[in-house]
Amino acid sequence: MDTFGDVEQLDLLEQKVDALLKLIQDLKRENTTLSEKVQIQEEKIADLTRQVDTLRSGRDKAKQKILHLLEKLEEIELP
Repeated sequence: MDTFGDVEQLDLLEQKVDALLKLIQDLKRENTTLSEKVQIQEEKIADLTRQVDTLRSGRDKAKQKILHLLEKLEEIELP
């Protein structure tokens, strides 16, 4: 049995395990960071959606008022 070879293989295995553990830690940190960024973007989307809805509602009200005023103008008899 080659003890030196076995030790080398164990050292290599240890290095690979350490590298994998580091990769897992890095990926977990990246996942956390990306999850936070997604949350921020989802909040921005919700806010912008509310703003768009508010603007559309205001536009629709303004349109109705203009149509109403135009109808009133049409009712006025001009000499």
